[in-house]
Amino acid sequence: MKKAWTLLILGVWVAILPYLGFPYSWKDILITLSGLGLIYVSFMLYKESKIKEIKEEKTFDNFSENKFFNEGEI
Repeated sequence: MKKAWTLLILGVWVAILPYLGFPYSWKDILITLSGLGLIYVSFMLYKESKIKEIKEEKTFDNFSENKFFNEGEI
């Protein structure tokens, strides 16, 4: 959740940055750094979602009956 919150804050920052009155050279640097931050946070969220997707146990319907049958015997 913390990364999603960071992504939201960076998005708001990029949206209001042009109206804050910074000189053009500062704006260019700040927008570049903000964009790199957005890329990094979104990549980390993508990476976490792929890890969670791999870790989920997948049970197919044709094997689900055997799973319940074996648990009852123990």
